[in-house]
This record gives sequence, structure tokens and C-alpha cells, in this order.
Amino acid sequence: RSPVLQREWIPPAAHLNAVGADAPGKQELDPRILQDAVVVVDDVEQAIHSGEVNVPIRNGQYSPGRIAAHLGEVICGRKPGRSRPEEITVFDSTGLAIQDIAAARFVYDECRRTGHGVRMRF
Repeated sequence: RSPVLQREWIPPAAHLNAVGADAPGKQELDPRILQDAVVVVDDVEQAIHSGEVNVPIRNGQYSPGRIAAHLGEVICGRKPGRSRPEEITVFDSTGLAIQDIAAARFVYDECRRTGHGVRMRF
């Protein structure tokens, strides 16, 4: 429940994918990393409650208003990810149901295409 990555370990221009803080109270990153980084999340409300930013927000070490964008805004070009080469970027991935559905569909289609898997009746 305490950070496993410290700010002094992170060089300029690094990118971090934070995927382990998936519940309230959990965190991977030293809050100073978030303070110094461009933070992008998959869903703002979900990240605030159970993402990497949840503990620093609760402790007053980070503000929800500092979240730079959600991933869709970056992908669509509405907001930049990194705007300077030396910026540290963090993607705080809490996971969305649509991601699970897309992954399951891909696996299902591949199994059908290759003849792998076992067909079951429910």
C-alpha cells in the first residue's frame, strides 16, 4: 500500500503505465511523480476513486484538476499527451468494462478462426 516507485528513480522523458492501484487506498507511485508528470487516465471519475491518483488526492498531495486528459482525448487529438520531449508522462489505467469486452471478443474471434477452444452450452 505504499509507493514502490520513487521520484528520484524516474528520469526526464520517462513514461509510466500505472496499472496496479486498482482499488481505493492502493498506490504504486510516489506522489511527487504525479506532481511532476503529465497524467492521463482512462476515466477521470474512476481514477479519482480507485486509480493511482486516489491516495494522493485523498491526502491533499494531488488535485483532480491536475489530470491532463483522459485517454480518448489524447487519441482523438483533443488534448496533447507529452508536449515537450523531456516531460514525464503517466497513464493511470484503472480498466474499463469495454476494454474487457473488446479483449474477450478478440480472443473469441481468434479461437473461432483457428479452431481452438471448447464450445459450451449454457
